[in-house]
Amino acid sequence: MSASSPSSTTRWASRPVIARLLLLGCILVAIPGCNYFILLGYLIGGPPQLEPLFEAETNKSFTDRNIRVAVVCYASDDLTKFHDNIDKMLISRISAMLYSNSIDIVNPDRVKAEMANNPEWDSPVEIGAELDVNYVVYVDIADFSLYERDSTSLFRGRCEAICSVYEMQTNGDGRRIFTTEINSTYPTQVPRSASDISYESFRNEYFFRLANEIGRLFYPYGTGDDISSAT
Repeated sequence: MSASSPSSTTRWASRPVIARLLLLGCILVAIPGCNYFILLGYLIGGPPQLEPLFEAETNKSFTDRNIRVAVVCYASDDLTKFHDNIDKMLISRISAMLYSNSIDIVNPDRVKAEMANNPEWDSPVEIGAELDVNYVVYVDIADFSLYERDSTSLFRGRCEAICSVYEMQTNGDGRRIFTTEINSTYPTQVPRSASDISYESFRNEYFFRLANEIGRLFYPYGTGDDISSAT
């Protein structure tokens, strides 16, 4: 084969691009008045990503080089009496979300062990100092429920919390640099019937959803990611 002839690898690599351009042409013909440039960007580069609130407000990023983060959650005895281990479950789920989005996270089991070894801790800075991290994500859970109000047969997850970030210093001190309220409801439109899904399954589903809501404060996410929460 001559040097000027395209290889079979090149021909195959070009096919996804060609397919996207053909799809774009079909859409442009079928949908009058659409924004062609938005469609072109979507097909070539994928859906647009939203900047996480933490980065927008602080000009800092958890994905910077040599940055390590710990997640700490707190729930009062009144909450854990009815929702056992919700603080520990949320630590694990948020940590998993951040890790899956290229953020260096302290193993949640180590965080929970540190909290258990220091049961009198009253500031997330104390935990962060022991774990030798750059930032501590602290979620203070004020209210939590898995049932629709005044119902024991309909599921609707709700959580009210304050999410803060503490920036740690090399001497073990830390300062709060970010705070936002969490007001989570899932599903947003219609509650789920307890006859359609078990309590355990819905609890796991809602914790996944809640952890993603909190996680998106720290990593980019697509503009259409909330569509599935409506039902």
